[in-house]
Amino acid sequence: MLKFTTVNIIFSVLLLSAIVARFFIAFSWNVFTLILFTWFALTVFGSAFIRWNYFFKSLSSSPNTIENQIAITFDDGPNPGFTPQILSLLKLHNATATFFCIGVHIKKYPELFKQIIAEGHTVGNHTYTHSEGFGFFSTKKVIAELEQTNALVKKITGLEMQLYRPVFGVTNPRIKRALKALPLISIGWNKRSLDTRPLAVHIIKKRVTNNLKKGDIILLHDSSEKTIAVLEHLLLTLQSKQMQSVSVDTLLKIKAYV
Repeated sequence: MLKFTTVNIIFSVLLLSAIVARFFIAFSWNVFTLILFTWFALTVFGSAFIRWNYFFKSLSSSPNTIENQIAITFDDGPNPGFTPQILSLLKLHNATATFFCIGVHIKKYPELFKQIIAEGHTVGNHTYTHSEGFGFFSTKKVIAELEQTNALVKKITGLEMQLYRPVFGVTNPRIKRALKALPLISIGWNKRSLDTRPLAVHIIKKRVTNNLKKGDIILLHDSSEKTIAVLEHLLLTLQSKQMQSVSVDTLLKIKAYV
C-alpha cells in the first residue's frame, strides 16, 4: 500500500523530471497539471480511507487471529438515549464491545461512562469535541483535544486511555505527530456499517453481517434507534455462527490502558 512519504518522493521526482525535460522537449503544460492532480487525489483519498494506513498505521482488523472472535466498536457516545439499550443487548448476549467516546459527552454523562466500564467493556478516545473541522486542526490543537479527554477520563475513572479512534476516519501528518507525542494507538475498522447514513435498516444489517469473518472490527455508533436493531441482528448472527464479540484490545492483543 502506498505511503505519504513514498508518494511525495515519487511525485517530487516526477515533477522535477518534467521540469528538466521541458527544457529539451516541447510538451503540454497539462503534464504538470496531471502530476499535481494525481498527487492531490492520492493525498485526499489517503486521508479519507483509514485502511490505507497512508499517513500512519491504524489497527483495522486481526486477520491472523486463531480464536473465532470479532470486535464490535461504537463511536460518539455515551448517549443516554441509546447507550443503555446497547449495554443491555450486549449483556443479554454475553458480548463485550469497545466504546470510543467523545470528551464533552463523557463530561455530561459521567455515570453512564462509568457504567460502560463497570460492565466489562473497553473505552477509547474519540477526541473532546468531535469537531467537523478536526482534520484541519493544528498538531497542537489535536494534542490538546486528546489530552483533555484523557485527563477527564483519568479524573473520573483513574484509567489512562491509550486507544484512539480518528474522527470520521480522517488521518493526516498533524494527527500522526499528535499520536506519536502522546502516544496513542489508532484503531480503525474493516466493516463500516454506515448506520449514521440515511440507509434502510436491512441494508445496514447486510453490510455488517455479509462475509463476516473472525478478526473483523465493526464500526457502529451508539446514537440512533437504527443501530439498536442492527446490533441485535448482528449479535444473533454471531450466535448462529458460534462467534464471540470481544473488545478490540482482546482481539488485537494490545493494552487499552497505560
